[in-house]
Amino acid sequence: MDEISQRSLALHYALRGKIEVVSRKHVESRDDLSLLYTPGVAQPCREIQADYDKSFALTRRSNLVAVITDGSAVLGLGDIGPAASMPVMEGKCALFKEFGDVDAFPICVDTKDVDKLVETIYLISKSFGGINLEDIAAPRCFEVERRLKELCDIPVFHDDQHGTAIVVAAALINAMKVTGKEMGRIRIVINGAGAAGCAIGKLLISMGFGNVVMCDINGIICEGDEGLNAGQEGISHISNRGHEHGSLADALKGADAFIGVSRPGLVTAEMVETMNHGIVFPMANPVPEIMPDEAKRGGAVVVGTGRSDFPNQINNVLVFPGVFKGALSVRATDITEGMKVRAAKALAALVPENKLSAEYIIPSVLDKSVAEAVAEAVAAEAREQGIARG
Repeated sequence: MDEISQRSLALHYALRGKIEVVSRKHVESRDDLSLLYTPGVAQPCREIQADYDKSFALTRRSNLVAVITDGSAVLGLGDIGPAASMPVMEGKCALFKEFGDVDAFPICVDTKDVDKLVETIYLISKSFGGINLEDIAAPRCFEVERRLKELCDIPVFHDDQHGTAIVVAAALINAMKVTGKEMGRIRIVINGAGAAGCAIGKLLISMGFGNVVMCDINGIICEGDEGLNAGQEGISHISNRGHEHGSLADALKGADAFIGVSRPGLVTAEMVETMNHGIVFPMANPVPEIMPDEAKRGGAVVVGTGRSDFPNQINNVLVFPGVFKGALSVRATDITEGMKVRAAKALAALVPENKLSAEYIIPSVLDKSVAEAVAEAVAAEAREQGIARG
């Protein structure tokens, strides 16, 4: 990690930023200037003034996403503030372009006030075709997303929540095929009841995987517990069907799958031994809840992490470029639960049945065909739901 950190730092100094603005038409003559700017540019302005929808045809809005953060929950770094979060947001924008050919722009907002954050994002939303919320701490992120979805006429997507949920669902679909587990009959333990954990739980429940048991620092979350935030309160009503109480170790006894979005070293091989031929996805980064070799020593059948140096890298880059590419292509008004389900199934289907194995349940993050497949699924679902405008 030290070597990678130093090489990355040197590269960032050399690049002085990972993205740049490039003109789609060079100004090489007076005629070019007249068409791209004054006086010719007045006509597209008049067209948009008369018909708002033409802003998507006459400007780059149709393929432009704002990647927005307040810097309060960045990667494994936590609350580092908006300026320090800029390298991550630039990186996200580079991935949008590289994998989905979607233009994206980083915006780091210096406030943790929900009202100010929502107002700021809403007021600039007419410049973009979609809003990708990023690295905003729970529970504030739930309220920010909810309110923006009500206010904006373009898709709003908190990738930490929904991108993570989609890629986990896809990986779990294929891990179940490898282990012979049946949809609707498995017990899933999720450790980490923040933005990602709650979104994963909600999607897995809506897709009918089985009983989801959520855990946080205090152990198993149960309906009626005191001190739950809005996201935890919401999922407590649909999870933990047996109204269990106890520790993470208690929750893992007899569990079919473990999903970790928490912190390093919380799970031992001995805990994995108590599972039912377990599927183990420890995704804390850079150090997972349990290292893959330890999980396998405890009897895990399929293991996936967020890291690139182990098989089955479960990473959001498999999701967000395609989800936005699909939504933007049909000018969807929203990114719905149905679109997330369709994206997860499309992603899982990219691993051929004859190649599926414990070491290969999810496509490579470097497979650039993934975004197109996910985009097609998302666009098709938007049309079927009647929320496509183009």
